[in-house]
Parts: sequence; structure tokens; C-alpha cells
Amino acid sequence: MCHVLIIEDEALIALDLEDLLQRNGAQSFSFADSQQGAIEESRINRPDFILSDVALTEGTGPLAVEAIRSELGAIPVIFVTATPEACSPCAPPGKVFRKPLDRPAIGAAFRRMRAA
Repeated sequence: MCHVLIIEDEALIALDLEDLLQRNGAQSFSFADSQQGAIEESRINRPDFILSDVALTEGTGPLAVEAIRSELGAIPVIFVTATPEACSPCAPPGKVFRKPLDRPAIGAAFRRMRAA
């Protein structure tokens, strides 16, 4: 079973990403639109994978991911953002994609990272 935490403050994009990842093997999802919300959600439902925006309603996706990973250990992450230059800290093993969504590339990266 692959549980994905989607950290995204635009609901339609979050739902689009859910559909994309479900088509690529994810079985369950949690959602958060803020840094603190993402951290709290990860404590309730530990994610096997994280897909995150950078700019959120409060805080940032990279800082949320950093906090989650420091608490729960290594979790693969893909960042999807309109501002990849603002993706900090987004060091590997994270992968960064620019919006608008490149669905085939994101799906392929998800499958590769999940299999690793």
C-alpha cells in the first residue's frame, strides 16, 4: 500500500495530483495546505511518499518536508511548483517539477522513486 501526502494549497491542483498518482499506483492520500497542517497530517497518517508545492497558505512545502523527514525518516518527495528557484531546501533525493503539470514526467518520476 502506498500512502501519499499531497501538500498543495490549490484544491483543484491537489485533486489533479491525486488522480495522477492514483493512476500510477498510489492507493491512499492525505492533504494539507499549510506547513503546520502537513506536519500534523504526517503524524496522523505516516506517508510513504510526499508530493509538495513550495508556496503554501502558511509556511512552505520544503520546510514542512524537512520537518516531516527529520521526525519520520527518509520519505521520497517530489516538489511541483511555479517557482522552482524558491525551492529551498529542496536538495536530493527530492525531484522538482515546474507548473503547469507535466503529468507523464511526474508519473514516471513517482513510479521510479517509489520502486527505489
